[in-house]
Amino acid sequence: MRDYTKIDAWKLADDLTVAIYEATRTFPREEIYGLTSQLRRAAYSVPANIVEGSSRESKRDYLHFLYIARGSLSEAQYFVQLAGRLGYFSTEQAEALHGRTKQTFGSLHGLIQAVEKGAGKVSTIVAAVSSFIVIGLARFASGPAVP
Repeated sequence: MRDYTKIDAWKLADDLTVAIYEATRTFPREEIYGLTSQLRRAAYSVPANIVEGSSRESKRDYLHFLYIARGSLSEAQYFVQLAGRLGYFSTEQAEALHGRTKQTFGSLHGLIQAVEKGAGKVSTIVAAVSSFIVIGLARFASGPAVP
């Protein structure tokens, strides 16, 4: 088992989550079950999946959770951009949070590359496919997208 508190990508994702929680406190009340909830959920999914993956024995399982974390980080990055366009964040807030997501992406990407290198091609492919299926099922379970 890996000590997740020593993983730089986790530290950055954890700090990003706290920053997003603080920044979304001022969102309109009608967004509590909409954008506020979605952005927070996407944000805390990143460090949570790093933690869960780090507790797994195999590198393939570890990668699976790192890929899910990367997908959640992509969602959070989009929601930050959307909140900025809707005027829920100031330009400065949106830029700062966007910068933090990019920094977290860089660190997470480096972690994924290092684990992939140690896992081998077959484990990497299996982890990627299983992550794709899990993310697809989660989106399907949450209902159809609103056009």
